[in-house]
Amino acid sequence: MNDTVLESRESNANPPYSLTHDRRRHFRVRLKLLGRMMRQNKQEYPCKLMNISPGGAALLSPIEGQVGEHIVAYIDQVGRIDGTVVRCFDGGFALRLSASEYKRDKLADQLTWIVNSKSMGLPEDRRHERIIPKTPHQILHVDEGESIDCQVIDVSISGASIMLDERPPIGKTVTLGRMSGRVVRHHDSGIGIEFLNLQSEDDIQSSF
Repeated sequence: MNDTVLESRESNANPPYSLTHDRRRHFRVRLKLLGRMMRQNKQEYPCKLMNISPGGAALLSPIEGQVGEHIVAYIDQVGRIDGTVVRCFDGGFALRLSASEYKRDKLADQLTWIVNSKSMGLPEDRRHERIIPKTPHQILHVDEGESIDCQVIDVSISGASIMLDERPPIGKTVTLGRMSGRVVRHHDSGIGIEFLNLQSEDDIQSSF
């Protein structure tokens, strides 16, 4: 069974799915995605996203969150989310996300893309055109100063897929060339990273 279900206050629409401005604030996507979370005391734990909307999310975790506590999480395919615990349940908690209207709209776009990609069988994490690098051998710098030899499998203006033996944890800040990003997923050969800012095509071509 497909783990992705779109719930809305209005009738179902045929894919590709689109949302009016009002409906964007209320739809919720059920996604089972792994991630890593950091509590207010800076302790980190693995977590699993169960559902998410532009305004809130439900996470499973090995620890109990406290109502009112601030949580930052990095979720595969989604990236960083942060918010305040508003409700606890058996095995996890619900967050009210802290985001500007612009960021909520951006998240709504991302969730809509995930729904459509699932329904149409598109590859995950392919929001922008990927290229095969001319110089795949690169050095990945981790935020503690560690340097790791790696091979770039493919790259786009928003991120890259990297082959390496030692996988930094999801959510870790890294630098590839001159481009800073965060680890957003693990795969069989290495990791996927999302750049903190969209890069220009010229920068991608010159760097890789």
